[in-house]
Amino acid sequence: MAEYPGDGEEELLINRETEANSERCQVLRKMSDTRTYRRRWFVLGVVSLLSCSNAMIWITFAPVADMTANFFICSLDVVNYLSLVYLIVSIPVGFGATWLIDTLGLKISIILSSYMNMIGGILRCASAASIINSSFSGIYYVFAGQILCAAAQPLVLFLPAKLAAVWFPENQRATANMIASLSNPLGILLGNILSPIIVSREEYIPCLLGIYAVPAVVACILATAGVCEKAPPIPPSTSAINSSSEPFFSGLKQLMSNKAYVVLMLCFGAGLGIFTAFSSFLEQILCFKGYSNFFSGVCGALFIFFGFIGALICGLYVDRTKKFTEVVKTCLALTALTSIAFALVINFRGQKVLVAIVCAVFGLFGFAVYPIAMELAVECSYPIGEGASTGLAFISGQIQGIIYMTLFQALARPFSPSEASTCGVYQTEIYDWSISMLVMAGVCSFGSCVFVIFFHTEYKRLLAEENLTIKKEQELNINTD
Repeated sequence: MAEYPGDGEEELLINRETEANSERCQVLRKMSDTRTYRRRWFVLGVVSLLSCSNAMIWITFAPVADMTANFFICSLDVVNYLSLVYLIVSIPVGFGATWLIDTLGLKISIILSSYMNMIGGILRCASAASIINSSFSGIYYVFAGQILCAAAQPLVLFLPAKLAAVWFPENQRATANMIASLSNPLGILLGNILSPIIVSREEYIPCLLGIYAVPAVVACILATAGVCEKAPPIPPSTSAINSSSEPFFSGLKQLMSNKAYVVLMLCFGAGLGIFTAFSSFLEQILCFKGYSNFFSGVCGALFIFFGFIGALICGLYVDRTKKFTEVVKTCLALTALTSIAFALVINFRGQKVLVAIVCAVFGLFGFAVYPIAMELAVECSYPIGEGASTGLAFISGQIQGIIYMTLFQALARPFSPSEASTCGVYQTEIYDWSISMLVMAGVCSFGSCVFVIFFHTEYKRLLAEENLTIKKEQELNINTD
């Protein structure tokens, strides 16, 4: 069969087009190669377990304070300091943690915090040994362990945003941040549930310390064996490829001159401080109006459980829409309204259903802000390191937490015990927290208004990613023409 004259030319054109497409694909891979690794979920799991364990260690003694005091032969005030030491230690250590995460990277930060958490947990177990506990010195071992775990807390809390940025693509960052961040309140929830169940009598305190040390040991083993690099070989996003974090001290100066970040830092810190005080005083607030300790525990559980739901929904939504500011402003406004509702509802007795609903809604909107605000802090301060931008916000929350706890306690009015009170038969005084809760509602409302009115920012990290993509496409077109 005779060939048509154009057949050879057509075949040549096809071959040239194929070669051009192949070259184009090679250039594209070299210029904008991104990849996700399945082991990112392992790293996320290690950080989540570490955060959960650290929170359980923090809250260990709060639900069983009286039996803890009897076992270690100390006062209730001493037992309360075992929790307060976390807030005190985390403030100065937090600045070093922000530098460590941004300068040395995730691997060292995860492994170091896991060892500190494990050694602190084991040191607490040593306090319960009969040879040590034969004297008052046992409580000093507990304090040493708590202080070591408290020093690990800033690293643990500052890791989620850095982890999400380094290991996860842009459509999974908010979800990854949400999972890692909410592992901490999950640990608080487990601690509030497990401590009273395990310690039915004070002799079980050593058993409690041993059980709480197990997750810390497991997290340390997994971190040591499984976290082998500070970043994946091929980054998951263009912003991770072109990461250009500012020098640490220069970055801090830029953060303090960034109006949007300062507003976010102060308002988020206020919310974190309010939630810390609310969680610490909930049982005392409700017992004055006749609600049992069991019901207070249920309200605390609902507060955290619905917080998980709110954070999950908002995290998935933000990953798809990138509406960080709109979500945070909406949730803060609804949180302020709920705080007002709580301040009013606790003035009435016998309203269990209403109180429980308000606590659930408070957690639903309040906790939803937590991981989204962390992502927003990175977006409005890019290219400042994620450790610095999230770390300063948490330090602000710790400082304000101490302030609000002190303020609310000072505003609580002493009353003589009444038959309707459930605050315990050994207490000579109980407190009316009505004024404190009104002040809490005022702080929430003021902070929400400030954020809604004054917070405006462009999403600098997303914008940088978009510009890089456009630039690479232009370079690609030039190279393949």
